[in-house]
Amino acid sequence: MSADSVIMLRRNFKHTLRNPTTVFNAVLFPVVLMLMFVYVLGGAFNVGEKYINYATPGLIVMAISYGLSATAVSVNADMTRGVINRFKVMDVSRGAVLTGHVVATTLRALIADAVIIGVAFAMGFRPSAGPLDWLGAVGLIALLSFAASWLTVALGLAAKSVESAGMATVPLIMLPFLSSAFVPADTMGTGVRQFAEYQPFTPIIETLRGLLLGTPSTGTAVAAVAWCVGLGLVGYLWSVSTFKKRA
Repeated sequence: MSADSVIMLRRNFKHTLRNPTTVFNAVLFPVVLMLMFVYVLGGAFNVGEKYINYATPGLIVMAISYGLSATAVSVNADMTRGVINRFKVMDVSRGAVLTGHVVATTLRALIADAVIIGVAFAMGFRPSAGPLDWLGAVGLIALLSFAASWLTVALGLAAKSVESAGMATVPLIMLPFLSSAFVPADTMGTGVRQFAEYQPFTPIIETLRGLLLGTPSTGTAVAAVAWCVGLGLVGYLWSVSTFKKRA
């Protein structure tokens, strides 16, 4: 990473720490959701195993999604409020601005997931994963975080205002609810079930679930990695193209 990218990364982390709402949405709100789903709603779901074991992989993905809106807003603010022009005068690499946002978002997501996993263990989460399974799970979490970061940066750059940038990430926040995160997809009604089965987050969650519970599946793993790579590539190309036009 270049020196300019490191500076942008430090800048973005300082902005995060100075904004309590960002910290709450990225780290604390997923924990609140975990407590609600496990202690309030978990008893109503028949998933064939201990509910905290079933729900944790989905909540890991949700923790990534809930930290994205702050990135889209921050990227859009940089574009619409003249920050990029100031960096150009200061001879700061414009590409470093995007890299700083992506790395900061990825690290924030990994921190949020570390908190989620820690709280899950405190609530009785007992995975059967071996060392290689854990390595695969961490790799998939990092890959999804990186891909979602690029896609979010692209959405922030494409938005016309700060407000619309925040709204642009709502589908990424809602999609995990319409997946197998909290109940198996085959228990859902017609239409919703098919959507849940073929949207990107379901194979990612199922792959994480299989890795953490010691029952990995090659089929879902291939689909999960393909979705992450595809989303990341689309986000990167979209980000670079939009940035060149607007900057």
